[in-house]
Amino acid sequence: MKILLLGSGGREHALAWKIAQSPKLDKLYIAPGNPGMGRLGENVDIKANDFAAIGSFVTDKGIDMVVVGPEVPLVEGIVDYFASEPSLQGVGIIGP
Repeated sequence: MKILLLGSGGREHALAWKIAQSPKLDKLYIAPGNPGMGRLGENVDIKANDFAAIGSFVTDKGIDMVVVGPEVPLVEGIVDYFASEPSLQGVGIIGP
């Protein structure tokens, strides 16, 4: 399973640490991440509220699930964005 984790704070670091332990994980991408999180997955230079860039990345990399750490992308409608884009409708997206 390929997972994209959005965020760069302590909550997201803890999520990355735990997700990285899963035997079902093929690849963990973290956007934008931080230097410490780079040891757990691949940091990607995409802002957590740049929905178009996130959508393109998800499509290009064949991401199976997006885990949204910060509240801001959720409040700004990232789940609705994924639901409105035909190429993203099969991608799981979860948040706190």
